[in-house]
Amino acid sequence: MAALTRSVHDLTAAAWFGGSLMGAVGLNGAAAAAKDPTERARLSALGWKKWAPVQAAAIGLHFLSGLALIGDNKVRVSEQEGVGRLTVYKTAVTVLAAVVTLYSGILGGKVGKLSGEGSQGATEPREDASKELKSAQLQLKVLQWSIPALSGAVIVMGAQHGEMQRPARVLKGLKKK
Repeated sequence: MAALTRSVHDLTAAAWFGGSLMGAVGLNGAAAAAKDPTERARLSALGWKKWAPVQAAAIGLHFLSGLALIGDNKVRVSEQEGVGRLTVYKTAVTVLAAVVTLYSGILGGKVGKLSGEGSQGATEPREDASKELKSAQLQLKVLQWSIPALSGAVIVMGAQHGEMQRPARVLKGLKKK
């Protein structure tokens, strides 16, 4: 069961990272190439809306499997040097990534509703765009890269957790009682 839990945890982080990166590069890049300026933000928003349930499921399962892993490893988390600290850091980054992802979804919905104004690209407003659309697009321009950066950091910290489970590291890291 532990292997299944760890696999779900890793695969959901991979989906979160990969989907976000593909969306920023592929979906937003392709939408920016639409000939009709009113289609650019609309197509991007539609694509992200289709991805949102998959991403939400991945994030939810990532949290649940993470809790299960912490439960399975509670002795290591409390007794092996560095594991508890890394678990706290990884949890904080995971929560931050989830909040950023949620906020991006809210902004994306706003951009979708205002897409009739037209835009340079999915995250690049036109000069004559409303303040509301400009603000949402400019925030998304930053957040589209923040999500893969944060979810990628979660994957890296997960790999570090895995390295800390090597027998020699476990023995070396056990706190003396």
